[in-house]
Amino acid sequence: MTSGTGSAPIESTHVTAAVEGTGLRFSWDADARIEVRNLGAEVVIEANAAGLRTLAGHLLVLAGEGVPDGAHLHLEDSNGLEEGSVGLVLERSDEE
Repeated sequence: MTSGTGSAPIESTHVTAAVEGTGLRFSWDADARIEVRNLGAEVVIEANAAGLRTLAGHLLVLAGEGVPDGAHLHLEDSNGLEEGSVGLVLERSDEE
């Protein structure tokens, strides 16, 4: 596993999700840590560098050309997020 600071590739896990016939490929850096906490008046997303790269990658996938309105990714406690996290949905919405 690498830290991502050199030229060596970062180990990752890939998940392909079918959205209206389009396969979206989401990747996780192997050492990504992402925690989401609801503090009532605000939500905190806390992540290490690998987790931030992972979230940025998810957002870029959803922002990609040809991705339909409503395409989304669910992240949950122990399914992409750290144990104890509240759920997080990343969703594309092109409607004003």
